[in-house]
Amino acid sequence: MNHSIKNLCIYHVLDGLAEGLSHYSGPSRAALLYAEKPDDKIQVCDPQRLLEGHEPVLKKLYVTSDGWRREAPSTLNFKLFGQIYPERNLQLAGLISFGGRTQSMFYQMWFTEHHPDMCSIGPTERWLEHAVSLLAHDFANEDAFYTRNSRYVLREYATHAVRDFIRDDLNIKFGWDTSMEVYPILDTILGVSKTREEGAWPRGLLAFVEPDSLPEIHFLIRFPSLDILKVSNYKHVRKLLLAVENSDRKLVSDGRKIIGIASGELPQCRITADFRGGHGFLRFAGELVCSFSDGSFHSTTRKPNLVHLEELLVTSSLDPAVSSLLFKIVSCIVEAAGEQKHGCSLVIDFNDPPVRISGQQLERPVDLQHEQYLELAKSLAKVDGALHICSNLHLHGFACLLDGRFIKTEDRARGARFNSALRFTSENPNLIVVVVSSDRPVSVIQGGVLLNPPREWEPFSLFVTPPPTLEEWLRR
Repeated sequence: MNHSIKNLCIYHVLDGLAEGLSHYSGPSRAALLYAEKPDDKIQVCDPQRLLEGHEPVLKKLYVTSDGWRREAPSTLNFKLFGQIYPERNLQLAGLISFGGRTQSMFYQMWFTEHHPDMCSIGPTERWLEHAVSLLAHDFANEDAFYTRNSRYVLREYATHAVRDFIRDDLNIKFGWDTSMEVYPILDTILGVSKTREEGAWPRGLLAFVEPDSLPEIHFLIRFPSLDILKVSNYKHVRKLLLAVENSDRKLVSDGRKIIGIASGELPQCRITADFRGGHGFLRFAGELVCSFSDGSFHSTTRKPNLVHLEELLVTSSLDPAVSSLLFKIVSCIVEAAGEQKHGCSLVIDFNDPPVRISGQQLERPVDLQHEQYLELAKSLAKVDGALHICSNLHLHGFACLLDGRFIKTEDRARGARFNSALRFTSENPNLIVVVVSSDRPVSVIQGGVLLNPPREWEPFSLFVTPPPTLEEWLRR
């Protein structure tokens, strides 16, 4: 296979990987370090600059040191064509990495974003591992016609990545003789999640347990073995979930049929779906794996991403203990708004005395450190207008109107709540406005500027150029 076709193979895999991970985790980039043969220099394929800032570590690992080359297994050890010798996560800050060695490619190391709101990096590592396998196969294949398929496979790999992670963990923790079939379980979870009962989305716990562990479970009721309630009958399973909704009871299955309704502790060898209305969470052996919504699996914990706000509070003049409490208060209100799917705005005011804002004032500010007042603030956030929270952790007002004059940073594609916050912060220093949209995105605004804009990168070039060596890339 000539070099231009090999470059095309790399870009197809890279593109499919980035697209698939973007659907699973939000906007994601991907990059690759590789050496095709034992004597080759490491080459870098990083079209969206994911690896910027990690140059010193990469230089130490791959240029200064030759350990990555010397630690390679003998080619005589590759007894099967598709066999991979894995190379583990390099533990670079903000990145997930996974690589491997195969018959057709001496070394690969794949990278992608480590998003702060990920349930687990396990499925993403399995995704990167599959990229290793597909690229190695494409390099070994002499027919360039089939190389484009790898892009489509990686783009739609979410369910397979979740399955591969659970299956590997199942084998490691409980042995190879477990009889749980993971694919039918995942199909059931997604199928039930999309099934309404009298207009309501499912809620409650559905646990899939290894059949040998069923005697350990405290069943409240069991269904006769002759009355087979198959998990593939999503409508029936959805109806049975009504019996465990808003309780500590669980609907229990052996992976093929519904066994009964149980309470108390469950065996470790289990896959649990926690249905919470329009979304839910998947756990294996009690550990969070991913979430699900809209008929697909996602990596997100669904908690608001307030990293930028946290950084602003940490660097502010507030006492660290106060800034920590303020961040927790704001996070609670924002999370409640996101879960209840209503928009809101919060003005975090560092001024003394506080800025005067038109709206519903309080006779006496209330201390949001008290649970009853924090719960009240969550409800008041539903009222049109903003909450006015000061650095003393007190709520000073609600239904506040944020006004101001036109500024150039306005975005007419966003609503009045967002643009009013831009205008208000541009004219009022020493405060931050957090805007929660009804469809969950959270904006942090200060000085008329959005501090956490959606991340967008240039698409992969249509012109496939030869990847530079690592030394060339470091000199750029």
